[in-house]
Amino acid sequence: MTEFKYAVICVDDDPYILQMLGFQLSKIMDQKCTLIEYFTDPKVALENIDQMVSESIDIIFVIVDYQMPKMTGADLIRAVKAKHADLRCVMLSGQANTSSVNSLKEENLLEQFLAKPWDESELFDTLIPLIKSRK
Repeated sequence: MTEFKYAVICVDDDPYILQMLGFQLSKIMDQKCTLIEYFTDPKVALENIDQMVSESIDIIFVIVDYQMPKMTGADLIRAVKAKHADLRCVMLSGQANTSSVNSLKEENLLEQFLAKPWDESELFDTLIPLIKSRK
């Protein structure tokens, strides 16, 4: 069984968005040592983040959607940061609440916000520095 040193977490209630993220992330991630996990349920994602951290897997970043049925991306980021303050979070959304996003930025809880549909080069410009800072 492969032992992963790093992980990336993607959370979006739309499986198509997760599929697209997976395709794009596969272009810039070393999948031999980095686990890329996809979740449509933010609560399940949070449980898995806790487990990965307890197993000493270094989570490079968490990408979240804003508008999800069980929990907003802002609430998920706050929950993640409350337990794991050093995790870096990026939000991708087409329906984000501007004041909520600004509040996350002001509190240094959000690395970057990207609007859907996003440009692949903009995504890479955001994520590659996060990846390089961990390796």
